[in-house]
Amino acid sequence: MDSALTDENLVDVARQALGIEIEGLQAQLPRLGAEFARACRICLACRGRIVVTGMGKSGHIAGKIAATLASTGTPAFFVHPGEASHGDIGMITRDDAVLALSNSGETDEILTIIPVIKRLGVPLVALTGNPNSTLSRMATVHLDIGVPAEACPLNLAPTASTTAALGVGDALAVALLKARGFTEEDFARSHPAGNLGRRLLLHVKDVMRTGSNVPKVLADTPLSEGLMEVTRKGLGMTAVVDSDDRVIGIFTDGDLRRALYASADLRTTPMHELMTRRAKTVQATMLAAEAVHLMEQYRITSLLVVDADDRVVGALNVHDLMRAGVV
Repeated sequence: MDSALTDENLVDVARQALGIEIEGLQAQLPRLGAEFARACRICLACRGRIVVTGMGKSGHIAGKIAATLASTGTPAFFVHPGEASHGDIGMITRDDAVLALSNSGETDEILTIIPVIKRLGVPLVALTGNPNSTLSRMATVHLDIGVPAEACPLNLAPTASTTAALGVGDALAVALLKARGFTEEDFARSHPAGNLGRRLLLHVKDVMRTGSNVPKVLADTPLSEGLMEVTRKGLGMTAVVDSDDRVIGIFTDGDLRRALYASADLRTTPMHELMTRRAKTVQATMLAAEAVHLMEQYRITSLLVVDADDRVVGALNVHDLMRAGVV
């Protein structure tokens, strides 16, 4: 260990490494041309899945590229080339396409399975740093991902080369995403447990309170009984409805403060005299994210849920949305 290295030296080495990796990525830009477009067309025409393979560090990058493709609308999975020679090659079908990563283009484990891929008639897209390699010559399409140097000071450990492979793989996934018209909703369906999935897939009906948990009183209900309903249901408000359950107003904590300020008689004053008439309501089919936007827009914490005839069918507050992970 070189104990003479100062903190500044360590930071300088790190900056040099990142600089070399940036140069490696920049070297890919002028190479993105007709061959890259051909690779995209192969993936778009694929009726099966994109089988991504690579050995060692390239294998780790291949796995990430497969995951990115799969989550952005292009069905894909990773196959270990060593395992492929011992039975996993059966995972590749005639409807698939293969994306193979090898910086040298001479990785034995990948070259061993090329004849099988060729017999299946499966298109092969190769990403290598050597345009004259065996793999590049046997590929249907070759993408040159060579870099000027590795970030490793020995120019040995895969660093800038793997970053370049990952960058081109991401570029391929994004180009395919764009070509397929992949949307936020599509992404959410692939990530139902993620924040975006919760935001885009949950509807008001998935989080609202229903039945006896919905606070509501008739218009002529005395204020004292209305307050009991607010307290029982724990939403800080109650709907005020007519005899057909249609919403005619809402009574909130703010209305209570105004009633107390006006010295309203709790036993005799009817709810319709104290309620807010233009209640903010939502439909059960509305996205929960839209309900959040409405609450933020009007600075309120609760909403009534109504049907097409303005009949109250549910209620929710900001805490319901927080528990669902929407906010």
